Amino acid sequence: MASLLDRILGINKIKEKQTERLELLTSNIGVFNSFTGNAYENEVFRSAVDSIARNIGKLRGRHIVYSKTSSERINGNTQLNRILGTRPNPYMTSYDFLYKLCTHLYIHNNAFALLDKDENGNLRAIYPLQSVNMEYVTDASGELYCKFLFANGKYATFHINQLIILRRHFNSNELLGDSNGSILSTLEVAHMQNEGMTHAIKNSTNLKGILKYSQTISPENLKKEKDSFVRDYLDISNTGGIASLDAKADYIPLNPTDVDINSNEIEAVKTKIYDYLGVSDRIVNSTYSEDEWSAFYESIIEPFALQLSQELTEKVFTEREQSFGNEIIFESNRLQFASNKSKTATIEKLVPMGILTPNQALEMLNLPPIKDGDERIMSLNYIDKNIADQYQLNKSESDKNERV
Repeated sequence: MASLLDRILGINKIKEKQTERLELLTSNIGVFNSFTGNAYENEVFRSAVDSIARNIGKLRGRHIVYSKTSSERINGNTQLNRILGTRPNPYMTSYDFLYKLCTHLYIHNNAFALLDKDENGNLRAIYPLQSVNMEYVTDASGELYCKFLFANGKYATFHINQLIILRRHFNSNELLGDSNGSILSTLEVAHMQNEGMTHAIKNSTNLKGILKYSQTISPENLKKEKDSFVRDYLDISNTGGIASLDAKADYIPLNPTDVDINSNEIEAVKTKIYDYLGVSDRIVNSTYSEDEWSAFYESIIEPFALQLSQELTEKVFTEREQSFGNEIIFESNRLQFASNKSKTATIEKLVPMGILTPNQALEMLNLPPIKDGDERIMSLNYIDKNIADQYQLNKSESDKNERV
């Protein structure tokens, strides 16, 4: 069975023709190198990225078509919706794909995915790309390509229209996001804190006491006496807790001092890492309130969904297809994390207006659907504006005739 990388290398790869590195207007070159600062090895950084990726993995991609006549949103191609919402490629689920793409974005501030299309231009799969190096190159006609170097030493060059490209901290480079270099000093402090605590704890438990002999003993015998004492009296198997010594030696116990851990400094470093990634301690620990979740969704999840939606819409559909209302969106049920009070208030408002069906309301409350629950119901307190205008017009004519 072909490996994932072998399959990627065989997808619509251009022939190795004459290309040259793209020259940018800025002094920066269009080259991406895999981040080597090992930020992901820091447990605080990793737990924060994991909390973001886990929630982004819940997004559901859908192909929709906006009707020009009725302004309705219609579900699009079934096969495309399966790729977006269930199985982007044979190797991973949509959750895995979104999780991996998000993790790449926060570790490298650049994330790439390859679109695999058939001869008719229909999407067959999407593969996240994990390379050690990528550079923008152009051919003789000025077409833009991305040349990837993978961990096995193989190169692959793809046209930019074949790729989904996501960027974070998009500032100094015209085509790439900036590196995570600005957080490295904080990660180094966090590493030193962990190392310091580890060594302090080890040192505090190494020396438990001193055996002081009243007579001179050779180094060989001294070691034997010490080993014998430890084996007989300090071993965990000595359940009696009593040691006996003759006059030739005294045991002087040492009381190790507690390790002084400055929790305020540790908390300050952790907060700096969380602030850099845009999360809070309560988001990472999944103890957030409804308002905290809403802020996290709008500041972190929604921008990612918007960026990915725009990229896929542009790269999957032609301009003509887009003009006919074809679009790819990523969305999630934000009310899933709302309180029952908020859910009930929303249902009481939207169901009578015909916006939600009974089954959609039941789904919000994690209840099973009912028969005929997909039919919209509407209160008589709400009527169509045109009907209201016609009613007012008829009433005005009626009042006018009565006065005559």
